[in-house]
Amino acid sequence: MASYAPLLEKTRVPQPSIQRFAVISVFSKLRSAPERLGSESEAGRQAISFCLTSESITVVDQSVRELCRLVSDSVLNLSRGLLEIQSALEGCDTKLVSLFVKGLGFLIRIGYEQKDGNWTFSSAENHPFVRILSSRAETQTELLHQVSLFVMHNRRLGMVGVCEFLEPFLNFTVLRIPLPLADSSSSLFARELISSMASLCCSSGQEALPIFRLLMRCLKYIPGKNLEDNRNFSCIVKTLADSYTLVVRDLVGTRLEVTEVHLLGVQLVDSVLLLCSSPHVQTTEQESVIESLKHLLAVQKDVGLPYSPDLSLVVLSLVFMLAKSNVEHEQLSILKFLLFLLKWKTENENLSVKDAACSSVESLLLFPIVALMSSPSKSVKVAASKVLSIVENVLVTMSNSPKIELHTSKGDSPLSRVGSVVFRVMQQLWHQNDYAPSTSSFLRVAYINGSEKQETCSGPVTWNSLLREHTERFWDRKKLSASFCLSQEIPILLGAVAGVMVMHPSLGADGIDSLNIIGGIDPKMSVPLLLAVLYYSNLLSRTHVPCQSLLSKLLGLLPSLAAQQVMIPLVVQTITPMLRKDAKGLLYATAVRLLCQTWVVNDRAFSSLQEVLRPKGFIDFISERHICISMAASIYDVCKRHPDRGVDLILSVQACIESQDCQVRALGFQSLSHLCEADVIDFYTAWGVIKKHAQNIKLDPLLAYSVCLLLKWGAMDAEAYPEDAENVLNILWEIGSSMQMPLDSLWTKARVSAIVALGQYEVSFMEKKISDFNNNCAYMFFSETNAKILNALEDLSIKIMIHEHSVRRRYVRQKKLPGNKIEKLLDVIPQVIFPAGKEMKTGELPGAALLCLSYNPRDVKFGSSKSFRDVHGQYEEAFRVVVKSLQLSRNISLALISLQSLKAFMRRWMRANILSIDATTKELPLDKTSNAANKIMKSLVHMAEEALPRCAENIALALGALCAALPAAAHNIKATASKFLLSWLLEHEHEHRQWTAAISLGLISSSLHVTDHKQKFQNISGLLEVLCSSKSTLVKGACGVGLGFSCQDLLTRTEASASSDMDRDSYWNQEERLLGRILRLLSSMFHCFLHTPCDILESLSALFPPGKEDNVIGLPQLLDESSDDFDDDTWGIAGLIIGLGMSVGAVYRAGKKDAVVKIKNLIVSWIPYADSLKQTPVSNSKVSVRLFSVGSCLALPIVITFCQKVELFDAHEVDHLIGCFKDLISELVIVRKSGALRKRLLMASCIGAGDLLGSVLNEGIHPVKIESVKGLLELFKKCYSGLYPPIAHFGGMLGVVNVLGAGAGNLVYSHPLPRAPPASSDENEISYVSGPLLSNAYFTQQLTPVVQEIFLIAQNTKDRQLQHYAAWSISVLRNYMRSEEASSLSNENQSDASLRNSISHNVPEHTMVMKLSQGLTNPRFPLAGSPLNIGTLESALRCLSHAPRLPNLDWGATIRRLMKQDTQTDASQSGNVPKERTLREECFKFSLAHAREFDELLAFLDELSELARFKAVEQSLQSCLLCHLGYLMRVFSGSRMNKLFDDVSCFVISLSSDQAYSCEQKSSLRVSCWKGLSQCLEETSLDSSEYITKIEKCIELVFAVLPVASQSPIADQMGSVKEWSEAVRCLQKSRLDWLYKFLQVSNLEPGNGKTDFQGDLKKIQAKAKLAKLGSIPFSELGKLKAIILNCEQSGIWDVLIEIVAALHYAEGGIKRQWLVDAVEISCVSSYPSTAILFVGLLSSICCEYMPFLTLDRSTVLSDMSVTINSLLSDPIYEVVAEPFISFLWTSLERIYNFATDTDANVGLSSQQIEGSEREKAPMIMKVMHYICVAFRDHLPLEKQLRLASMDIA
Repeated sequence: MASYAPLLEKTRVPQPSIQRFAVISVFSKLRSAPERLGSESEAGRQAISFCLTSESITVVDQSVRELCRLVSDSVLNLSRGLLEIQSALEGCDTKLVSLFVKGLGFLIRIGYEQKDGNWTFSSAENHPFVRILSSRAETQTELLHQVSLFVMHNRRLGMVGVCEFLEPFLNFTVLRIPLPLADSSSSLFARELISSMASLCCSSGQEALPIFRLLMRCLKYIPGKNLEDNRNFSCIVKTLADSYTLVVRDLVGTRLEVTEVHLLGVQLVDSVLLLCSSPHVQTTEQESVIESLKHLLAVQKDVGLPYSPDLSLVVLSLVFMLAKSNVEHEQLSILKFLLFLLKWKTENENLSVKDAACSSVESLLLFPIVALMSSPSKSVKVAASKVLSIVENVLVTMSNSPKIELHTSKGDSPLSRVGSVVFRVMQQLWHQNDYAPSTSSFLRVAYINGSEKQETCSGPVTWNSLLREHTERFWDRKKLSASFCLSQEIPILLGAVAGVMVMHPSLGADGIDSLNIIGGIDPKMSVPLLLAVLYYSNLLSRTHVPCQSLLSKLLGLLPSLAAQQVMIPLVVQTITPMLRKDAKGLLYATAVRLLCQTWVVNDRAFSSLQEVLRPKGFIDFISERHICISMAASIYDVCKRHPDRGVDLILSVQACIESQDCQVRALGFQSLSHLCEADVIDFYTAWGVIKKHAQNIKLDPLLAYSVCLLLKWGAMDAEAYPEDAENVLNILWEIGSSMQMPLDSLWTKARVSAIVALGQYEVSFMEKKISDFNNNCAYMFFSETNAKILNALEDLSIKIMIHEHSVRRRYVRQKKLPGNKIEKLLDVIPQVIFPAGKEMKTGELPGAALLCLSYNPRDVKFGSSKSFRDVHGQYEEAFRVVVKSLQLSRNISLALISLQSLKAFMRRWMRANILSIDATTKELPLDKTSNAANKIMKSLVHMAEEALPRCAENIALALGALCAALPAAAHNIKATASKFLLSWLLEHEHEHRQWTAAISLGLISSSLHVTDHKQKFQNISGLLEVLCSSKSTLVKGACGVGLGFSCQDLLTRTEASASSDMDRDSYWNQEERLLGRILRLLSSMFHCFLHTPCDILESLSALFPPGKEDNVIGLPQLLDESSDDFDDDTWGIAGLIIGLGMSVGAVYRAGKKDAVVKIKNLIVSWIPYADSLKQTPVSNSKVSVRLFSVGSCLALPIVITFCQKVELFDAHEVDHLIGCFKDLISELVIVRKSGALRKRLLMASCIGAGDLLGSVLNEGIHPVKIESVKGLLELFKKCYSGLYPPIAHFGGMLGVVNVLGAGAGNLVYSHPLPRAPPASSDENEISYVSGPLLSNAYFTQQLTPVVQEIFLIAQNTKDRQLQHYAAWSISVLRNYMRSEEASSLSNENQSDASLRNSISHNVPEHTMVMKLSQGLTNPRFPLAGSPLNIGTLESALRCLSHAPRLPNLDWGATIRRLMKQDTQTDASQSGNVPKERTLREECFKFSLAHAREFDELLAFLDELSELARFKAVEQSLQSCLLCHLGYLMRVFSGSRMNKLFDDVSCFVISLSSDQAYSCEQKSSLRVSCWKGLSQCLEETSLDSSEYITKIEKCIELVFAVLPVASQSPIADQMGSVKEWSEAVRCLQKSRLDWLYKFLQVSNLEPGNGKTDFQGDLKKIQAKAKLAKLGSIPFSELGKLKAIILNCEQSGIWDVLIEIVAALHYAEGGIKRQWLVDAVEISCVSSYPSTAILFVGLLSSICCEYMPFLTLDRSTVLSDMSVTINSLLSDPIYEVVAEPFISFLWTSLERIYNFATDTDANVGLSSQQIEGSEREKAPMIMKVMHYICVAFRDHLPLEKQLRLASMDIA
């Protein structure tokens, strides 16, 4: 600096000229000095700094000038020059400030020129003007001048660029106003700066437009916190408006940029009003602002500019401002502005007629304007009336052309405003038929979706119903918090929408309802609504308005306004003029009803109403029927709603009753009925007065109905007034039982009311006063066809049954005695055949011995092992004798009968051993059973080791019988027996061991435990192997029988799994493959025997295609064609056919319903007709066909029994098959030819015919002709009494006992025991019989001689063989009749079922329950020509379901017959019943109600619940069963319920892929399943139940097929709403620990194969629904925030809505936390749009504008400009505004960087934004930016500046 020291020292000389010269010299030297002394050197910098910091104004002035020249000449860098002057400015004296500012201004202008207008800064703080303004307050005056100079100097470079350069400075100037450190000059400077720039516009011509846009952009940053801010804003707006008016006049005059300047003015007005009408802005200077804007538009109009359609947005803003304003001068200014706009619009000739008709924005003004008519200000009323006259024309135009579409300007902002939101909902309601059905709303989400109301809503949900729910919710919150209230504008805006809808041609009634609802939101709306009613009444009465029909409904609004006490005089005053006597009749009648409804709302109106309803009125208006009816209806309402007030009108009630008009009389009787109901009037006192007016009531149904309603209340004091009560009862009975009345709805209603009234009286009283009451009721019940009357009769009948039960006689239980001769004979059979004291005939009568011999350890001393040895030894010795003498003769039928007898013998042997063990040791029941069985099996095995062939055959059967008599849990015994029998089966050299071992092995396989899969597969595999390899036809047949037995346990257990199905594949599929091998193998063998093709066999094989393991290469030659001896072939083939018949159950369970029918038809086809037996066989093929006859006769009963149970057997087949058997047996009996085949066929046909007939009769489904039964019994008698071989005798006897139900040889199905026949019966009069013959008195008499004859043969005969067979047959019948006593192994295992069924239900014949029961159990059969009424049967079943007890009838057969009948009876025969025929469902419900009392009903439920059977029934019955799973738990055992749960799970899972059901049916079934599971959870204890694990597993599987809940209204049609509703109800009842574990979600990754995305979505939805209902805390749902909001929104839209719907019911703190957490998650999420969308959803449903909002992805985001602003302005949410805006700013900055620079977001967060978010970013940024600007006060200045600098397109 030494080189510059002399010159610098001269600057100190106090001579201005010397100082200037010195400064010039210093800077000249700096210009020419070498680099070491130049301006960039240290000396140079010090010299410049010395000059600029001088205290002399002259030195500083010249220094600034010289520095600027250096920069201008590019000697000094611009930034260096700015820095030097800026530094000097910050430390200079006040008087030098302007010099430095001018220098800086010059450098800025120079710099802008040097950079060609492209001068940008990294931040607003670095802007040179900002630095100047920030340095000190004294710079402001000169800075304004420099800014103007900058604009004017650089305008040549482009005004747009100049404005862009100045924008950061202008934003900073505005944003710094509200800062705490800013002084009052900040706002003044901002105003002056804007004013200065606005002034430049006036002289800039068309270049002024960019400046205007700049100033408009900065308007949104102008603060509005206080009065001073509002004044600043008002002044700025006025300045801009004034400047614009000058510019527009200038530009329009020159015709330059007319369109652009026109649009700019409209945008300015819109922008200002948008700021004024924002929900969070509270402006107080609106009047001056509106005046300025109005002046601006007035200038546009004056200069000839047209009315712009974009001004519709201005109108929308004014609508909101008008609704929000409550200050008179503001309202007046808004009205004047609106009046100006509307007049301008109507006067504009350039506006098309279409635009004038459809721009219905103005229609929203109607209700707010009408509301202002109540203002006390006359000027406001005048202005409002002027606006109203114009709006009225718009509305009338709209109502006359409702289909015109509404258009909005293309220039509309995508961000919503309050007005546009209101207009949108109005537009949707007006054109709702044109909107897509998927359009939903937040009202629907909040109050309907997922709630119980959604299930009950039939059809689309209306806006009115949703609004009503919203109102109720509002008042609920109001009760909880008195401080809670809505903003003033909400009811006004709702009224604006409803007011427009009133004028809709078809939806006007909905609009009126909406107005009524709005009146309940805010009491202050009463006066505006009253004015609206008066205005619309005037408007709708005009001829050119198409909605005159709404006038009466509109007047109906008046009573609702009376809820406010102050409104009563106004409402009554409004109604009173219509009550003048000279008024029109209809008008007077309407006024009466209005006054009555007003009283309903407010009791203060009663005096006025009472005056109108005086009795004299009925005389005065006797010719005006409308008025009389109106008065009578009003009297009725008073009596119904307030009986005490009704007493005041008792004379008017009497006048009604005395009227000649039937309708008025009816209303009078109904009014009196309500008074009697309330007990304010004594019934019998009133009846004594008016009973003369109740004569001839049968002439009018309405009168009859009304009188019956009254007579109902005579029940209470009937005993006190017996004569009058009897008269009343006779009237009721006469009307109720009058079946001759016309079948119209009115008479039906009258009869129903009469029957209901009868139900109020005591049954005992009715029985006294009504002759033969029960019989008459029963007759009426079974004669009636009308469903409604039947329902009434049901209630009456149930009451009668309950009464009868309560007064029943107490019967003494007595031991059951034999009821008839047959039972007496059966009781003495053991004593007669094996008399005591004589030598035992065990060896002579081995079959009978097995069934009759019994040894008890009574004579042995207990306490020692000797008793066990003695009893066991006796049984063992008897068995040795039997097996030696019992000859099976290679006869499979005899083997099966022997096996059946051995099973009974083994039961007795086991029982005796267990009783002996009880006396010696104390063991568990299962241990005792195992020890007893083990002892028996050791004895049998020991005997078998050295047994003769005959003995070996019987011992093998005995082993099977022993295992069949054991419980399934006896694993070891059955495994040992199976192993032993398998060893015998594989001994091909010992046929006598093989064939009976095969049968026993199959029987054991059918009784194995559920876990013994391996043993079962081994047994079946052994049988298949021997079937293929054996050369003996008999062994093959026995293997067929064994396989048939094995099939009984195939596919009986299902294991459902939603995952891999490994276990299910191991067991179910293996069993299915085994069944297929069995069927294919049997079919192949039948092919070999037939030698001819068989279509049925081929199609049967095709239904079971071979698998990989099916490696049967070929079959041995089964039939030697040259052989004439067919002994082996007969029984061998018979065994194969029996095996095929036994397999039908497994085939059905495999889902092969058609295969069952094919097997049935195949077996039926092999039963020969009589004609075929007369022919002599000429070829082996003929013989082959005959070989099948024996087996088909024995197998057919098994097949038919099963087919009856699964409804695959029709009534017409019964007579056909019985006829076939009759013809066959008749021919065999007549043709006396010898031959083994004929003998065997005779035996088999008798056994089969008896078993078939017994099965059909015991099932009771199909009636059989009595002649057919008699004919068969005669044939059986011929067989056993004629000269035939003993085996034929045996067949005839077994035919008889089988007809009685014994089921000889049938080990698959057993028939229930017959009940005792009724004492009195009329069977002689009928030609059909249904039910067991021993339950039929007629046949009991007919059968007694037959049984006696067989008994005599068994007792004494010379033919020992015949005696053996007779004794065996009669013993089989005895064993059947005593089967309940021998069904268990020990006394302590005796079930309660047998005990309860042993007790006869003594029900007298005259009781109602007996009559209804007899009507069901003994109906007139359709085959007899008497069609049955389905509706009556349904009603009878419903009644009996409520019966405390039932008579001991054959309910199993009755229910099965009714189940079949519902499918047979034509709909035309069912009478007047609903279309949904529910007889089968009622059968199920009845069985469920009484299954504990009757085992046959329990068996019916068990069969119906089998998976295969369940799949085959109709969908309605499936739903019914699923709905009642919980009730089944009450009657089923634990193991049966476990199997049922597995079956249900499998069914529901398979349902998804089943094409037989429609989507609606599938959904309905799943709904039923959820209901059933919910019942199960109610029935069981959640902590200790054995079922809970199964139930929870079933819930998991059903949940897996539950569809994802959709929020679209279309989803209602698919039934998913009901599914979800029931699913949530079920989950509510489950264990919480299991529920939390089940609904746990770890992540959401769509497309990731490791996770079930859809399943996780459903779990989240379930959690949300449960949280909404309060079943789980919201904290559980809160754990999923990060997972849910970090997922792509496209896949979880419905989930987000579900969560928002749940949060709607949460506490405020929870909502606030979710709001802040969601926006915080958006700062780090890979999918920030999801979190922002969720914020939009949550704010929409929580803000007060929710009723107007539409639920749509696009509108939710755009509406955030309204919803967030409204929400954060709410005091409840203001507390989280600061953190919310802070996080929102962080997220905005992150997304902005991502959208503007692909690499900018790297490193800003730990998680990058996904590329798919780029297309969503623009809209999201626009919304977030708007919100951040609106709440910028919560951000620091640097963030506000950054916010302002963002370029959001």
